[in-house]
Amino acid sequence: MNLRQATIADLEILLQFEQNVLEAERPFNSSIKPVDASYYDLKDMINDDNTLLLVAYIDNQIIGSGYAQIRPSKTSSLIHKTHSYLGFMYVETEFRGLGINKKIIDELIEWTKNQGVSDVYLDVYEDNKAAIRAYEKVGFSMSLVEMKLNIV
Repeated sequence: MNLRQATIADLEILLQFEQNVLEAERPFNSSIKPVDASYYDLKDMINDDNTLLLVAYIDNQIIGSGYAQIRPSKTSSLIHKTHSYLGFMYVETEFRGLGINKKIIDELIEWTKNQGVSDVYLDVYEDNKAAIRAYEKVGFSMSLVEMKLNIV
């Protein structure tokens, strides 16, 4: 398994991965649209100097993805001016459990360090216990819990 920066040529498979992520997250959030849902502007992410979008591949088959994006922090309350946000963490089902997600995260964290950024955040649904365990294995810990109320 190898990693490389995503290119526009990868867009079709990345769009499919995005739909797979949405499908996996629908059970955790009933507000995700059933059709035409999208999380990312993948073209912009590929071309953005503040974003590293990686793909994992075996024998030229793309099997996973993840990105780190340098974002401004709420400097009125935090000591760091910027932070890195990780997202689009996806590995094809048949390749899960092989440490691929960890390798992607490790590479994204190394890139983050090279950008001079020291704080890394990500979002995960509280009921997604498998993802939480995977993130805890690489050193993440719970920080802020977002709460939701549907009043309709």
